[in-house]
Amino acid sequence: MGEATADFFHLNGWEVEGWVHSNESAARLSVKPYCVRVIDISQRDDVAERAGEFDAVIHCASSGGGGAEAYREIYLNGARHLLETFPSAKPLFTSSTSVYAQRDGSTVTEDSETKPLRETSRILLEVEKLILEKGGIIARLAGIYGPRRSALLKKLLNGTATIDPNNKRFVNQVHRDDIASALFLLLSRKAQTFPQIYNVVDDEPLLQSECYRWLAQKLNRPVPPARKSEQPRKRGNTNKRVSNAKLHQLGWTPLYPTFGDAMENSVLPSFAGIIGSASH
Repeated sequence: MGEATADFFHLNGWEVEGWVHSNESAARLSVKPYCVRVIDISQRDDVAERAGEFDAVIHCASSGGGGAEAYREIYLNGARHLLETFPSAKPLFTSSTSVYAQRDGSTVTEDSETKPLRETSRILLEVEKLILEKGGIIARLAGIYGPRRSALLKKLLNGTATIDPNNKRFVNQVHRDDIASALFLLLSRKAQTFPQIYNVVDDEPLLQSECYRWLAQKLNRPVPPARKSEQPRKRGNTNKRVSNAKLHQLGWTPLYPTFGDAMENSVLPSFAGIIGSASH
């Protein structure tokens, strides 16, 4: 997501500098038309060494799959270091819709209650508070999909997908490229004084069971078995429909309004070679 966002800003005339955590990532991105540096934002000295003038700083680091300790180091401490080093830059933090803990299938907006059960999501709320206190922007991202990336598709392909007949759960998702365009829009607008929190999600929350059945039909694969899933959900056992109306009011139009649009035009074609090879 960070790479796609950096590409989008560069193509739209911004001077971009990308920070990555590993030498391997830096080597892969060395062909980019913008500067890429290896910096660990959880380390204050690493960040301070790069002190300079930036108009905006986007904090969209990955936790690397870690738990609460990693979240505190990368997200919370990272945010503190960025805010301290770049006090005049507009901060934007990519949070998560996991901060909404609703379980009744209701529609949630940016004004809805945020009382997550997971400690990792509570840490995200701590980071949000820091960013908002500095007049920054919060982008609460839904589940990300894109070329060669889809949690639901991956589970279907590796045989771990199940459909719980007693749990009609909604999933909220957004395409990687639509995140990039949303972040560009949010940082290109004139400064606002009120808290800026925006849900970044596509136009159509879907029942998880419907997603699996649609994918199975498209790929000519069996529908996942009907049984309760034994795999713990990374973001907790929630069930809600996340609204993107506030972002739409700014003029944001997603390239992929629905999961089906993205699968047909972006994700499924990128998996075609893998699926084809596996069948021979």
